[in-house]
Formats: sequence, structure tokens, C-alpha cells
Amino acid sequence: MTTKVADDIFYLGVDDHVTDLFEDLYPIPDGISYNSYVIMDEKTAVMDTVCGVCDADFDVQWLSNLEKALNGRTPDYLVISHMEPDHSSVLDRFVEKYPSCTVIGNKTTFTMIDSYFAGIKCNRKVVADGETVELGKHSLKFLFAPMVHWPEVMVSYDAYSKVLFSADAFGKFGALDVTDIQDWEDEARRYYIGIVGKFGSQVLKLLYKLTGLTVKTICALHGPVLKDNIDYYIDKYMLWAKCMPEEKGVFIGYGSVYGHTKAAAEFLAEKLAAKGYTAEVHDLSREHWSYSEAAAFRLSKMVLCSPTYNGGVFTPVENFLDAICERNYQGRVVGIIENGSWAPMAAKKIKEKLSPQPNVKFTDTLVTMRPSLDAAAKINIIALAEEITSD
Repeated sequence: MTTKVADDIFYLGVDDHVTDLFEDLYPIPDGISYNSYVIMDEKTAVMDTVCGVCDADFDVQWLSNLEKALNGRTPDYLVISHMEPDHSSVLDRFVEKYPSCTVIGNKTTFTMIDSYFAGIKCNRKVVADGETVELGKHSLKFLFAPMVHWPEVMVSYDAYSKVLFSADAFGKFGALDVTDIQDWEDEARRYYIGIVGKFGSQVLKLLYKLTGLTVKTICALHGPVLKDNIDYYIDKYMLWAKCMPEEKGVFIGYGSVYGHTKAAAEFLAEKLAAKGYTAEVHDLSREHWSYSEAAAFRLSKMVLCSPTYNGGVFTPVENFLDAICERNYQGRVVGIIENGSWAPMAAKKIKEKLSPQPNVKFTDTLVTMRPSLDAAAKINIIALAEEITSD
């Protein structure tokens, strides 16, 4: 589809309801959008392409959208913000159709282009960090954003329309024909934590580069165009990049082989709720880890409930731990409920995983079940609830 974003700027993207797992990892039940834009000025600039490697005709759709927007003109520039194939894989077809167009990127961009498209011939303009390209009344200032979330990433700022073309930053899961700005937060958080979260320090560097720029519109490569209350989106990204909690509450994640550990997790949630404390219970065996980790990062405290399994942590709980540690989980209070019929080891292994994470503190109360939720275990869980809610 082709829609107007701002003065002389048009959206060219496509919606994907074919792919079930984004990057073959993340469930996308509402699909995802691949966003592209064009600036129509004295010179025309196309901002990225779309995914051309899916089992769909997104390349055909996109080239058709572009042709309609150009209305007989030939594009002068194609800006490559990000070389990941969901944004760049139509480059060869674009160059074939518009051979006179100049491709704009940085040195790393073109290294990747030559890797993905061996032998491709195109006009090239290598830009430096902070360099500006004039289109007429519009001008594009390129700000490098390495590892947000690949090393070649750069964003573009149009001083005339105050539009930030933000690459993957501020993106979200969900196709545009089923989601809108009102649905941004949850799936943007899951997208950020999963896709970009490991590189929070680099995200902060980008956000600091934006200081002093007036941004009225954010055009990401996934998700809706953001126009209202821009400070809200930037503030959210600041929190996420710093791995800071957004809400006071407890994430309770459990894995349970025969139901005893599940009963303990639910009993703890009841006791916390009775004290007026927010508690969210997540079955780590059945909920995809991308949803669980997003919830864990959102909340201020966490309790992990795990049976001992093969002398260690139950596999779904261990997989969850690996996911949050890889994405720099930090600055939280963590409680543990372990289960073991004869040699409980889950708590020891959980602490070994989380101890290297910055500013993670464990509760004094450790609950050990052997193996059922008996009276002794309940007393200890009540004590754990008291400690968690004591601040």
C-alpha cells in the first residue's frame, strides 16, 4: 500500500502474514510489516526495500507500490539503513529496474552488499557519520547506529519534515492491517528485548545522538509510523536500553513436571495478591520465551520456580535463564523456589546463571520443596512473599 506520511513522504511497505516465526525464532501471530518509504523532492530518495526472500510476492508488491508513488519519475537515491535481508533483499531487483539510481550506505553497508549480492553493479555513495545529503527542501542527515542491531545500521533524519527514519529502532511485531499505534507497547517491547536488547549500550548512544533534534515522526522498518507523543516512545526506549523495570511487580516463572512446582508458583501469587502486590505467573514450558522475557524485563522483581532435572535446572527454566542473561537482565531482586525429591540442585544452578548479571540480588528466603507443596513449603513461601513485599 502507498500512504502519505508527511509532506512529500510516502509509505511503500508490505504486510507479511505468511511467516509464522520471525527470524525463525519469534512467533508473530499478527504477522509483521516490512516498511519502506520514499521522499519526493527535487531529488527522490527511497528509504530501504523490503523482504524478498519469503514465500510470497512482497518484492512484486513493493516495486508496484514504488512505481505508483514515483508516478513516472526515476529514483535518484536508495538509502540502505540496514542490510538484514528482511529490509534489503530486493536490492538486486531494484538496481536492475533503476540502474541509474545511486545507492547510499556506509563502508560496512557496501561490504555486506558485496557479500549478499556477489558481483552486483550499482552506483554507490559512501557516507560518513553525520553527513548530509540534500534532496531539495528535504535533507537527510545520516547518524550511524552500529549494533542497533547490526554493525552497518544507520538512521536518517530529515530536518525539513522532522522525520526520523529509525531502522529497526522503535519497531514492533504485527502487520499494519491488524495493529496500530494503540497496540505499540507490548509487541514493541517483545521486539526490542528479543531483537535489540543485547545491545542496550549502543541503543543509548543512538538516543543521545538524537538529543537536540526535533523529532515529530518516527518511521521504523517494522510497525506503525509514530507521530504523536514522541517523548513517550523515546522514554520507553531509554528504560529498555537501561534494562530498568517499568512496573512494580513480580514475574513468577515456573516449569513443573508433575504439577507440584506449579502449585507453589500459584500459591505464591495468591499470597502476593493478598498483599496488593502485582504478580504475573508464566508457564515457561508452554509460553514462548520471548513473551516471558519481555514480561520479566517489564517487572521489578522475579521468582523462578524449578524442579531439579538431571542434576540441574528444568530445561524450560534454563532456556528462559539463557535468554534473559543474553539480553543483560539486571538490577532486579530474584527469589527462588526449587523442587527436588532427593537432591535439590535447581537453586544452586539458577544462582550460578544469574550471579554474574549486574546488580541482581537474591532474597534471603529460599524455598525448597521435597517435592510437594506441604505445610512446611507453604510457610516458607509465605515468608518469601513477606520479604518480597517488605520494600
